[in-house]
Amino acid sequence: MNKRCVCLAVGSYAGLLVIAWVLARRLVVTPGLAARFPFAFCSFALLLAPLWFFGFGWGGWLRESLHSPSLRVLFSAGLGVPYLVFALPTGNFHIAYAVFVSASPLLLAASLEFASDSIKSRWAQAGMQDAFVLTLLAAIYLFHLPAGAWPYPELSGLPKLFVADIALYLYIVVRKLEGIGYSFVPSRAALLTGLREWIYFLPFGIGLGFAIGFVHFHARLPGLTTAVTSVIVTFLLVAIPEELVFRGIVQNLLETRLGRNGALAVAAVLFGLAHFNKGAVFNWRYVLLAAIAGVFYGRAWRTRRQLLAAVITHTAVDVVWSLWFQ
Repeated sequence: MNKRCVCLAVGSYAGLLVIAWVLARRLVVTPGLAARFPFAFCSFALLLAPLWFFGFGWGGWLRESLHSPSLRVLFSAGLGVPYLVFALPTGNFHIAYAVFVSASPLLLAASLEFASDSIKSRWAQAGMQDAFVLTLLAAIYLFHLPAGAWPYPELSGLPKLFVADIALYLYIVVRKLEGIGYSFVPSRAALLTGLREWIYFLPFGIGLGFAIGFVHFHARLPGLTTAVTSVIVTFLLVAIPEELVFRGIVQNLLETRLGRNGALAVAAVLFGLAHFNKGAVFNWRYVLLAAIAGVFYGRAWRTRRQLLAAVITHTAVDVVWSLWFQ
């Protein structure tokens, strides 16, 4: 890592935390959380750190520093530290959650590092090793297993960051999957690609959304605070984690077996199905539009294999929807 990249990573991270602190104090903190907010924010900052700093090359540096498989597996247990930072001083500590947030990344890392060569060979040929790990990660997220670790509605995004941290660590530090394109170094190409795919999606998102009765236009001018909050929350808590998993990992892995177009389609369908629970019952409208959006997110990623491009498209789609069409 060069000095400029380190300064950019640290400076942008500090800036994000300052903005997040100000916005959270104004919009999120309720009386029930007020006394616990500093510890909750520290937990958020620690959960955000891998997601952000890995985008500036720190994941590769960490893998080189943890030069043995045993060290990489043991270090993964540290992903549970953000829970302890929040739970211990606020009286929310539960041994079951402490064990879960430390043991789940450790066991998943061990499954990638310590399988015998024969098992690795057979699993690699069948694609089973990654399928096993990703299925467990999906179960952890979809069944909200870590949700009770941060038991306040205002902290509902933290379990998602926790799962994203595990995926990031497994596939950049442990698995060292090539082609993820996980970089947040500003790029004109990523910006233009992301905005291009957003524009391409608009006729589908708005036209089809109206046709099936899923979207309804709201003529309003949101305040600056509301708009900035929507962009930051969507970018950090929605777009980065979801694009990391569905494009950087899933679509990336599928390309070796299904080709570019097959991988794009399957990843988009899986992305759509992951949105099945918008409401009390299976919401086919949301699934359909999410799957179509997934095609354009996947196109943005694969253009130059830049995850940032897909994140930009995803952020633009979700922000416009939440501000004017929800």
